[in-house]
Amino acid sequence: MAETVAIRCDVDIEKTPDSLHAHAVPDGIDIRPGDVVVVHGAPTNIAFGDRLTCQCPATVTRAGPVARWWTELTAMFELTDLYEVGFLPKEIS
Repeated sequence: MAETVAIRCDVDIEKTPDSLHAHAVPDGIDIRPGDVVVVHGAPTNIAFGDRLTCQCPATVTRAGPVARWWTELTAMFELTDLYEVGFLPKEIS
């Protein structure tokens, strides 16, 4: 059975002309490859122009040795997907 740990998580959400992001940073625990973090009760919608920071409860489910190994192995292949992103000049007709 997978180990689960209840923690607090710092949540930062911003929806402004400068930035559109949502970050959740677990407090007091190292997240390792394959671990799953579920944040409970975080706001799901804020008004345009607002920034919100708060603390929410979260649950970390630790990956076992096989899942951790698999995550590390496949991460290298998924990283290469980013290399295929590019911008081509607009064709002139």
